[in-house]
Amino acid sequence: MKQSELIKQLSNKELRIQLFFSQGLLLLAAVVLSFFLFDSFFDWFHLFSWNPREMIIFGLLSAVLIVLVELSVMYITPRKWRDDGGINELIFQNQPISFIFVFTLAVAICEELLFRGVIQTTFGYVFASILFALVHIRYLKKPLLFLAVLFLSFYIGWVYEYTANLIVPIVMHFFIDFLLGLVIRLKK
Repeated sequence: MKQSELIKQLSNKELRIQLFFSQGLLLLAAVVLSFFLFDSFFDWFHLFSWNPREMIIFGLLSAVLIVLVELSVMYITPRKWRDDGGINELIFQNQPISFIFVFTLAVAICEELLFRGVIQTTFGYVFASILFALVHIRYLKKPLLFLAVLFLSFYIGWVYEYTANLIVPIVMHFFIDFLLGLVIRLKK
């Protein structure tokens, strides 16, 4: 059975539980792996620094630019090229904005802690970027979507490399997902 068919069978409450459960698994993986791959659990503290300038330039402004490119691609390409089986619509379309905010924040934190914080820090930029794209399995059969998530993964990874600050990719990832979630939610 396809992922989209499974999601359609869930109630709104069950869908929310499953979405947060999946993010909890990623967070758990990040924490557990850090015990094995970091010299000390306190290595986490070296990955974060409060730099509003980087957060705005590389986080927020990059996210807005990426969303504008994504919207342009949505406008000029056929829907079948970018259809993920309706999963994003099922996740965002009938949800309150508060849910979209909290969920996309959870996704950004959990995925970036795992993929940039643990995997990229330990195994490198290229491996983490490719693995991040592959984990978004529903995009593998759609070349445009896969290339988009692969490009995005490499860009987020580069931003982390450049800033050496895990907060920045978290901010970028959050704003990309939140803004695109709003587009889906508010689209008539």
